[in-house]
Amino acid sequence: MSTPIKSPNLNPRQREILNHVRIRGEVLVEQLAETFNVTPQTIRRDLNQLRELGQLHRVHGGAIVHDGVANLGYEARRRISSEEKESIAQCAAQLICDDTSLFINIGTTTEQVARHLVNRVGLLVITNNINVVNTLRECETIQVMAAGGMVRREDGGIVGDTAVDFIAQFKVDMAVVGASAIEEDGTVLDYDAREVRVAQAIIANARSVMLVADSTKFERNAPIRIADIASIDYFVTDRMPPPSFTANCRERGVTLVIADRGRCRAIVGQRGSAMTAQANPNGD
Repeated sequence: MSTPIKSPNLNPRQREILNHVRIRGEVLVEQLAETFNVTPQTIRRDLNQLRELGQLHRVHGGAIVHDGVANLGYEARRRISSEEKESIAQCAAQLICDDTSLFINIGTTTEQVARHLVNRVGLLVITNNINVVNTLRECETIQVMAAGGMVRREDGGIVGDTAVDFIAQFKVDMAVVGASAIEEDGTVLDYDAREVRVAQAIIANARSVMLVADSTKFERNAPIRIADIASIDYFVTDRMPPPSFTANCRERGVTLVIADRGRCRAIVGQRGSAMTAQANPNGD
């Protein structure tokens, strides 16, 4: 049970909104307006005031919790931008060919990518994510290998030095990685040092690296550096990133793929050429 928020600067409705966002990770303007029986404009004013007080981040259509030290709970992360993550996963799966070896690491978006690979042929998937194992383990045309190490109860992530050593045994065609936060200068960030070490090993032992992350990651802070965008070959997201970040992608040859309701639009850096793709509606 959550502890009610107390602040002399907040009215009762704003305190309750903040309780909602801390429990759920994300709130939407229209839903809050219906819950509190007020206009969307009133809710937007509340959210803007909470943002000015440093209590939350405003995102398109709502707000997410403000916390630069600890990550959100797994269920809250899974709910945030769920439709956008689905679209990202569809586009990301298009970039993965049959008869490919790949890493898939921890993350609610990487898990969605795995779900779009279930009908593929000849894949070898190496993962430190129990949820990915459970998604793919019954697929007869996919081999799955799981890293050893400490299993986090909350999200099924496998972390620690044992997992790092396991990952280092391989050199795969592609890695699919996530992130908790992204800076406009191209820094990719996370919260858990143990998880970051595994992610860094995954990046170091893949011939090509795909980062999958929704646009709310540009609104969040996290304290531990995973990598720089220069280490990434493909970045699949749901909206055009900030201009300075997009410029970094172009300068460093990163293929930027914008996923919008199953359609994929790629803006390619110096190492590639432009392409436009239509996502398979079945996610195959």
